[in-house]
Amino acid sequence: MGREDGFLTNMLTHKLNSMLERSFPEQRVFLRSESETRYVRLTPLTQVFGFAGTTVLAGWLIIASAIVLMDSIGSGNLRDQASRDLALFESRVNELAAERDMRAAEATAAQERFNTALAQISTMQSELLSSEERVRELGKGITVVQATLRRTMKDRDAAREDAALLQAKLDGTDPDTQSINPEEIGNTVDVLSAALNNTAVERDTMVLLANLAEQNAETLQTDLRLMEEKNDRIFSQLEDAVVLSVEPLDKMFTAAGLSTKTLLNTVRSGLSGTGGPLTPIKFSTKGGVKDPDSLRANGIIEKMDRLNLYRIAAQKAPFALPIKNSFRYTSGFGPRWGRMHEGTDFAAAYGTPIYSTADGVVTFAGWSNGYGRLVKIQHEFGIETRYAHQSQLMVKVGQRVSRGQQIGAMGNSGRSTGTHLHYEVRVGGKAVNPMTYIKAANDVF
Repeated sequence: MGREDGFLTNMLTHKLNSMLERSFPEQRVFLRSESETRYVRLTPLTQVFGFAGTTVLAGWLIIASAIVLMDSIGSGNLRDQASRDLALFESRVNELAAERDMRAAEATAAQERFNTALAQISTMQSELLSSEERVRELGKGITVVQATLRRTMKDRDAAREDAALLQAKLDGTDPDTQSINPEEIGNTVDVLSAALNNTAVERDTMVLLANLAEQNAETLQTDLRLMEEKNDRIFSQLEDAVVLSVEPLDKMFTAAGLSTKTLLNTVRSGLSGTGGPLTPIKFSTKGGVKDPDSLRANGIIEKMDRLNLYRIAAQKAPFALPIKNSFRYTSGFGPRWGRMHEGTDFAAAYGTPIYSTADGVVTFAGWSNGYGRLVKIQHEFGIETRYAHQSQLMVKVGQRVSRGQQIGAMGNSGRSTGTHLHYEVRVGGKAVNPMTYIKAANDVF
């Protein structure tokens, strides 16, 4: 059976060689040495296999070279595109930083306007109280002048009656004239004449004082009206300034998912014993219904109090960036490689300073498995921030830190593929997107 298979194989090989003889004639390769000469016979079938192998090898080399060349060209395009994207991103970051600085300057200007407005309101209160006091004094003076005039007129009428009676006695028309001594009558007439003259002088003086009091009252009324118009303009400017300052802060805290009512109550309760909120202004001590100026002023004070509380709250919530140097975002919040990435990654040079994004207390500072060198800071309103993969820690547990204070330096510790900062924000223990706070603050700071 084995012989028959070998015979059939030889016949098939012979036929194939015969068929390929025309295209691939048999070749012989001679190998000569010093002692003998040998040759190797290349049958047509062997040449076909060699040619096919060479062709396949050449084709494979061409295709592989094309693939490598295309991959190199594609990688170059990707690198160029990545460079352009990086340049565009850095330009955008610089614009955001400039806008943040501009917003910070506007917030400082708003604070200065707030202080100026408070000083103006205090001056207005003093001027209004002084005006009311002068008006009350003039009213009392007018009342005294009128009483004096009435008394003087009564005295004048009584003196006239006495003079008429004496004149009748002098003329002899009074039946009691005979019983009066003429010398006594003359003395009495002199006294009455002097009294009338004094009364007339006093009356003229009181009339002059009354006229002066009326003129002063008119002048004060004009001054009061001008002051009220000036106050109205100041109130309008203050109301506009306060609204323009408070509305962006309202939007910022709302965008960050914080309840403004709860936030303000928390800050207000924390001010107990440290001065407390601004107190309403009282323009009158008479009591009763408040005047419109008092209501407007108290409305401005309430908004200023809200602005002040927002300013305090902004220091206690993580609205700042943890990096002040140039950086780039390398990974955002959300699912990544089948796992939840619970923070935002910032890449920069090794040793770049890392800053606290809000006032708070350090609750952890040390090594923590995948986080590497980690700092945890507990802030107000149940907010916690985490700063991972650091190369150096500059705070310790229990230390109170302020917004913008350096807490460490960027590194590559823990489970990390390169130098970067892994930054987390947690509310009530649950991780939230840090960019929510950062973007919310871009319109204000």
